[in-house]
Amino acid sequence: MRPGIALIGRLVCLLAGICLACPGLPAQAATTERIVVNRFSGVAIEGFDPVAYFVDGAPMQGTAEFEANLWGAVWRFRNEGNRASFLAHPEVYGPQFGGYDPADIARGVVIAGNPRFFVIAAQRLYLFSREDNRDAFAADPERFLYEVGKRWPALQDKLSQ
Repeated sequence: MRPGIALIGRLVCLLAGICLACPGLPAQAATTERIVVNRFSGVAIEGFDPVAYFVDGAPMQGTAEFEANLWGAVWRFRNEGNRASFLAHPEVYGPQFGGYDPADIARGVVIAGNPRFFVIAAQRLYLFSREDNRDAFAADPERFLYEVGKRWPALQDKLSQ
């Protein structure tokens, strides 16, 4: 492959936040923002449709055809109905704590959640960095949310600096 073509391909991978030629390298999420976004594209929760977790009970990829800009992030949806539902009630459908893992927040650190590891508790969406965190949270969400309530305001202030 010519050097110019390789450079363009690498740039496209960086801008998209993915690299098909580098499957071991996940998209990088910003950890200085109040909402977890891909630092290259600005897309929240890796382009997964936040409403689909409630409607379909599973993480479903959104499309660029149905996007919305809110809270400094680009959100993607599977259809116009999901987009409209999100815009009408983003506090319900958006991931809690900006998509950061509540189990890690309870320990005093902010780590971006993985949209593939989720729990819906008390009609709210929570994303987790690891399966272990998701399972621990699911077993006792009230305990974690109590700890998160004490730590999140200070951690959130640090994210926005």
